[in-house]
Amino acid sequence: MKVQSIQPTPNPNAFKFLVDQTLAKSGQTLAYGKPEHARQDVLAQAMFAIPGVDTLFFCDNFVTVSMTPAADWRAVAEQVTRLLESHEPEPVAASVASGHAGAAADDPLARLPQGGDAQLLSRINSLLDDRVRPALAGDGGGLQVMGLEGKTLFIRYQGACGSCPSSTSGTLLAIQNLLQAEIDEELVVTMS
Repeated sequence: MKVQSIQPTPNPNAFKFLVDQTLAKSGQTLAYGKPEHARQDVLAQAMFAIPGVDTLFFCDNFVTVSMTPAADWRAVAEQVTRLLESHEPEPVAASVASGHAGAAADDPLARLPQGGDAQLLSRINSLLDDRVRPALAGDGGGLQVMGLEGKTLFIRYQGACGSCPSSTSGTLLAIQNLLQAEIDEELVVTMS
């Protein structure tokens, strides 16, 4: 596997490592908030062993590595690059159920969307797939729909978006405005 580029993200503590191999099955994502969530993922476990690595987000042909504020970025980047380039490629998502859940099966926070109108949730996810998730992936992030209660949609950001200051305000409001304009003007979006 070859690291093609290391790209900054809007989150100052996260970088996107673009590689020439597939890291997650097309359309799927894997988000690990803690090493114990990645028990069955050898590559993720090795990345968590690097001092300063905080969270990991795998999507198609990139991994976003979020670091602790005190991490030495150069050291983390060098070690992640070495690890990726020495890794024997095999689909990271092979043994993990993902889809819109977008997290490891043993992650206690990972769950399929709960509650609400299944047809409405389907329309919401379709719009998010078409207009929001590609933009977030371009910045090394993603989002998971956690559930719908009445007209309140609960989401969780992943990857670079998970701890990015703009995610909690501007991006959240933009997603809410899009969903209100395209699906239902009463929808409210909040972080879970």
